[in-house]
Amino acid sequence: MQALVVDDSSTMRKVLKSILAGAGFDVIEAKCGPDALECLKQSRPDLALFDWNMPEMTGIELLGKVRADRACDDMKIMMVTTESEQMEIARALREGANEYLMKPFTRDSILDKLRMIGLL
Repeated sequence: MQALVVDDSSTMRKVLKSILAGAGFDVIEAKCGPDALECLKQSRPDLALFDWNMPEMTGIELLGKVRADRACDDMKIMMVTTESEQMEIARALREGANEYLMKPFTRDSILDKLRMIGLL
């Protein structure tokens, strides 16, 4: 399985990549929404993890663009972010996120979410 990690923090990408690789995913990384959209032209990962607060394009904007692409219908998307307002969580789920995880997180919390969406 393949996963796309989208976060403007290289440290966060590294942490998520390590967790996902340990769970058997081949991981590709993008530092912003436009880069993620370019990655999606090349491959269709099984899973994508989006940060919310990024320059150029927010994670919620990226979510909208990805969910508008019918070719990405089967891709599971998890928001992994510091946004903790209930309204924002509800918005992300309404707009097509399969799961939502707040930072800081643990390896086990990521794996639990992957089990919830049927990827482990």
